[in-house]
Amino acid sequence: MPKIGIMGGTFDPVHYGHLLAAEESRRILNIDKIIFVPTGDPLYKKHYNYITPAEDRYAMTLLATAGVLEYSVSRTEIDRKIPTHTVDTLREFLNSGIDPEDLFFITGLDAVLSITSWFEYEKIPDMCTIVTAPRPGWDVKAINNLPEIILNKLKVVEIPQFAISSTEIRERVQNNKGIRFLVPHLVQIYIESNNLYKIKI
Repeated sequence: MPKIGIMGGTFDPVHYGHLLAAEESRRILNIDKIIFVPTGDPLYKKHYNYITPAEDRYAMTLLATAGVLEYSVSRTEIDRKIPTHTVDTLREFLNSGIDPEDLFFITGLDAVLSITSWFEYEKIPDMCTIVTAPRPGWDVKAINNLPEIILNKLKVVEIPQFAISSTEIRERVQNNKGIRFLVPHLVQIYIESNNLYKIKI
């Protein structure tokens, strides 16, 4: 069976940091295919005002991964039309015939450090291997405070430090600063053409 990586995130917008984490995870762990899964209704960001419509985030993720044979984008969370949980998404992929030993869930270190607040988080280690990468400003040693059931199924992938975030990209657009070479060119064009992130929050 091929190894499948699920790259979860809001992707608001998707940027080179996401792509680098996905590619290094694929290379180091010998993952055959990476499936990007933009969140549809991200519960954990309900208190923010800047969540871009799911269709825009989906379109940008398609543009960012276009032409990469090992990458694809799934609408599974967007089409669910209800607040989504990681366990629901993992269960859906497992139900398609993927073995838990061949399923990898890739997400940021900031997300992993809050995993105990996720819905039914204790089920996740039985469903997949959790993969994360260090991010500037986050102490990777903090993972040692996570429950043993998580640590036993967690892999930390070292990637070149890429100090960029979706938050910074949105702020740069709002302040009329350039985002060239921070996001793929087609994503930049999409943001500019659709006037995304221009409203101050």
